[in-house]
Amino acid sequence: MRLHSLTIQGFKSFPSRTRIRFSSGISAIVGPNGCGKSNIVDAIRWVLGEQSPSMLRARSMEELIFSGGDGRRAAMAEVRLKVTGCRAQGIPWLEGQEEVEIVRRLHRSGESEYRINGRRCRRKDILYLFMDTGATVRGYAMVDQGQVGRFVEMGGEERRLLLEEAAGVARYRARREEARRRLEKTRENLQRLDDLLGEVEKQARRVARQAERARRYRELRERAEAVEKGLRALEWKMLRQEELGLLEATRSLGEEMEGMELE
Repeated sequence: MRLHSLTIQGFKSFPSRTRIRFSSGISAIVGPNGCGKSNIVDAIRWVLGEQSPSMLRARSMEELIFSGGDGRRAAMAEVRLKVTGCRAQGIPWLEGQEEVEIVRRLHRSGESEYRINGRRCRRKDILYLFMDTGATVRGYAMVDQGQVGRFVEMGGEERRLLLEEAAGVARYRARREEARRRLEKTRENLQRLDDLLGEVEKQARRVARQAERARRYRELRERAEAVEKGLRALEWKMLRQEELGLLEATRSLGEEMEGMELE
């Protein structure tokens, strides 16, 4: 991977659009103190995804947006970095593309965005793109003043991370960590699912008991209605028989009275 060009606009001491081309071989940036040489390195570090203002020699991200002493203020900071010979591993829609341009913008409203070849992306995509190249935000390819001594004094864990990136295995370590986080997240989801299933089973048992009570109630109500109908039918039959008996008695009484009149 080789740096092709760097375009800066509204970032720190670069109010207007400034483009720097890197030729093959060794490139050197020279100039008097305070002309912005270190800001070029900060711009590269920032477009690669640096999120700590202190690493960019600023107190806050808003300080990265140009604010001149004469009242000139940029609406946003933008840095474009174009590289060639990029492998673009882990990003399917970039595979096979030899030239890649990444863009980072920061507005005064606090809104920020990343783009790769004009397509909006995540910071993680840019980190994956440059992983194992040494050009990450904390990689070994960018060494600030006073950092050489810090490299010597590094602890075992920090030194191991640099060696892993230099050996080209940092990408796989990051993917392993991401897979581990996803697995842990899946386990948490399964645990929540088990809890939900347990609650649903409780509700299902409660509903089943309620359904059994409703079925029993409906059955008893149907039996009660049948008994009530039977009682009413029996009552009607008894009243009918009583009515017939009264009619028969009345008829017999009428016949006796007619017989007595004839005598």
